[in-house]
Amino acid sequence: MNGLIFPNIFDPVRKPGQNFFSNGVKAFFTRKSLGVNIEKICSILSIKREDVYLPVQRHTDKVQVIRTDLNPKIADAVLTKRKGILIGVQVADCVPILFSDIKRLVVGAVHAGWKGTAAQIVKKTIKLMVGDFYSSPEDIRIALGPSIRWSCYHVDSKVKDAVCKATGEGEYYLQRDGGYCIDLSSANMYQALSMGIPEENIWISHECTYCNPKEYYSCRYVKDRTGRQGGFIGIF
Repeated sequence: MNGLIFPNIFDPVRKPGQNFFSNGVKAFFTRKSLGVNIEKICSILSIKREDVYLPVQRHTDKVQVIRTDLNPKIADAVLTKRKGILIGVQVADCVPILFSDIKRLVVGAVHAGWKGTAAQIVKKTIKLMVGDFYSSPEDIRIALGPSIRWSCYHVDSKVKDAVCKATGEGEYYLQRDGGYCIDLSSANMYQALSMGIPEENIWISHECTYCNPKEYYSCRYVKDRTGRQGGFIGIF
């Protein structure tokens, strides 16, 4: 549908069309066909270009809180209570992650590659939601969009050890061909669970960006720079 993926449509626990987050929250992931074409996204949602915020991503663990200033800053996670704006992140194998506190109406978007995962960017985002916005973990819902999955993501022991140190126990990696394969979506899920997020509050896309190069941009597939798709969320 217009290159968009809605977590609520693909969640087997909920009926098609039932909002995974809450009334007033618009959240979606994009495919290659739409990518991060902000003009088209604005047209689909009937919003203004100046009401869309994308951070300057550098694989950091920085979480930015948007209150009034919409000038782009370096960050790989964004949180806001402000209504009428759409926040998002760009990815091409890394995990786009959307957050919403369904009671206090706080929303967030996170870019989690292996560096962000090793730096516990999901945990830091949840800590900020709890500490600054007084969110309760049981009220936070999280959706993890399409990313490179499992055996498609080969890494060395340095990367595996860094992610494992940050994540702890869980089924999110396997040993193969003298190296390792990591599923970053699962690793970030385990980090969220360790922060008290109920398992039923977490939705994960099963689509792999590397396996579906016609549908998604994948840096690993093209072995070079490529375009980006995204994850977007806002309160309207």
